[in-house]
Parts: sequence; C-alpha cells; structure tokens
Amino acid sequence: MKTRKLLAAPYIVWMCIFTVIPLGIVVYYAFTDSITGALTLSNITGIASYTGIFLKSIWLALISCAICLIIGFPTAHFIATRPKESTQKLLYMLIMLPMCISFLLRTLAWVALLDDTGIINNAIRLLGMKPLPLVRNNGAVVLGMVYNYLPYMILPLYSVIVKIDHRLVEAAEDLGANHGQVFRHVILPLSVPGIISGFTMVFVPAVSTFYISQKLGSSGTTLIGDVIESQFKTAYNPNLGAAMSLVLMIMVFACVAIMNRFSDGEAEVIM
Repeated sequence: MKTRKLLAAPYIVWMCIFTVIPLGIVVYYAFTDSITGALTLSNITGIASYTGIFLKSIWLALISCAICLIIGFPTAHFIATRPKESTQKLLYMLIMLPMCISFLLRTLAWVALLDDTGIINNAIRLLGMKPLPLVRNNGAVVLGMVYNYLPYMILPLYSVIVKIDHRLVEAAEDLGANHGQVFRHVILPLSVPGIISGFTMVFVPAVSTFYISQKLGSSGTTLIGDVIESQFKTAYNPNLGAAMSLVLMIMVFACVAIMNRFSDGEAEVIM
C-alpha cells in the first residue's frame, strides 16, 4: 500500500502544481478587489453586465453541438458498422488526421476560404457575381466550431456504437421492426452515453473559445472567451477575468459531472 502511494506521489505533486494551485489563484482573484486586495463580491456581480454575451456563447455552442451530432452520428454509425476492422481503423484514422494539424492553422484555412478576398469569393467574382458575406458573422463562427470540434463528437459515438451487440438488431428485425424502428428503439437508446459524452466534449471548448470568434467573427460575434482574454490583455482587470473564468469552470465541472453520471450507464432497450 505504501509503495502504491509513493508511486502516485509524482502525479499528486503534478496535479497540485498545475491544477489545484492555478484554480486556487483564479478563485482568489475572483473574490478580491483589484486595488485593495480585500475580499469582495463585486467581480461576481459585475458579470451580470455580460449576461448577453454569456447567453450568446452558450447558444452558439449549443447550435454547434447540435450540428456536430447531426453530422457525427451517421458518420460514427457508418464507421462502426463496416464489416472489416481494417476499414474501420482507416476511417477512424481519417477522422483523427485533421486533429494532427495545428488548431490555429485549421482556423486560418477557413479565413483564406471565406474572406471577402478569399478563394470562394474570388471564384464567385470570376463568374461575374457579387461576393457573398461568408465571414465575420455568427454562421462563420459556428462553422469554425463545427469543423474544429466535430471529431470530439464522432470518436465517443463510434466507441459506443461499435460495442452494440448486433444480435439485438437482428432480434428486432426478426420481430418485424423496420430500419426506422430499429434505430429508434435499439441503436439510439444504446448510443445515449456516446451522445452525452460527445455533446459534452464539444460544448466545453466551444463555449469558451475565443480564437475562432476573433478570426471568423467580428465585434458583433464577441463571445465570453474574447471578453476574458480582453480583461487580462487590454482592460487589465484580471479580477473580473478570473470571475468569468470561475463561472466557466463551474459550467465545465457541471458538464463533466453529467458525463460521468450518464456516459457509463447502460441504456434501456425499448421494444
């Protein structure tokens, strides 16, 4: 037992230095005054003026999650139902391949495509048409989120769907269920843990993103991540920025708690 504790010591020290202490610093700044250092709730109450930006960030993140689910579920199901394991591994690798490229480069690539002088609008000009407003709007921000975070939806869905016992599907079909009924009553309920995991893994980075909104959005698409960054870099009010970060952390912890509660549970098959 003592040996196990000693082996865990480096991990505990690492967690304390890089997780517990930084979180403690964030909490300290969130509840102290930027001038006197006295305890105060003004930073927390000051977040109320940014409620609209918070709600917008949550709304765009939820839209991104929904789109990722709509695209990711059939993609994950297609990969998981390939008869050859080698084909599954190949498709799985292709899904993960873009994640090997820098997040910044992937976002800048969309800027090069969607900008007013980008590849798509230059092609439109060659056809004699007026360029389209493809960038600096909510749609472009959601597109950037979906593109960057879609693998986070597909991978947990695939890991759950591939474990579904195919005999359940065959039994449902033998009982007279059509493809739609098999999906609704067998595949979908058993995929709920993967849906929850994927939804959480997409929502957490999407709601706190700032680089995507800066490159693909405008001043009208400012998200809470942009505000937090500005509090530290330009407004020089780290206490308010820490309070906002604390609220986001609570949201993240809530999402992780939900994921841990439901992702490992077994869904009921309703026939």
